[in-house]
Amino acid sequence: MTWVFWALLSAAFAAGTALLAKVGVEGIDSNLATAIRTTVVLVVTWAIAIALEKHHALAQIGRRSWIFLTLSGICTGLSWLCYFRALKLGPVSSVAPIDKLSIVLVVLGAWLFLDEHISPLKIGGVTLIAAGAILLVFA
Repeated sequence: MTWVFWALLSAAFAAGTALLAKVGVEGIDSNLATAIRTTVVLVVTWAIAIALEKHHALAQIGRRSWIFLTLSGICTGLSWLCYFRALKLGPVSSVAPIDKLSIVLVVLGAWLFLDEHISPLKIGGVTLIAAGAILLVFA
């Protein structure tokens, strides 16, 4: 299976995340909802890693990877806290498109910091994503 398959599956699960979280956050604190969700993610991902016997590779992970994965985890946690707070306060059909503006930031960051090529077609795509998100929010 290619990266496209996994990316599409990720998008489908992300949609489920938004819809289910909007219902789940009703009547409870958004930070508590995020903590519950994060605990579930922690248990499920470790169960998968252990079941596939990938946990044995922990000792082989280099310092640089640990630093960047830790920073990524901090960003993920902060993103989820903000996302759940936004879901608590606003309509999921507007919150999710704004959240997906991260795509624009990722493409720009990949170009600026990771030396990835950014073609005119990619610039057009990111512009459409940004415009689409803005349209969805104000529609």
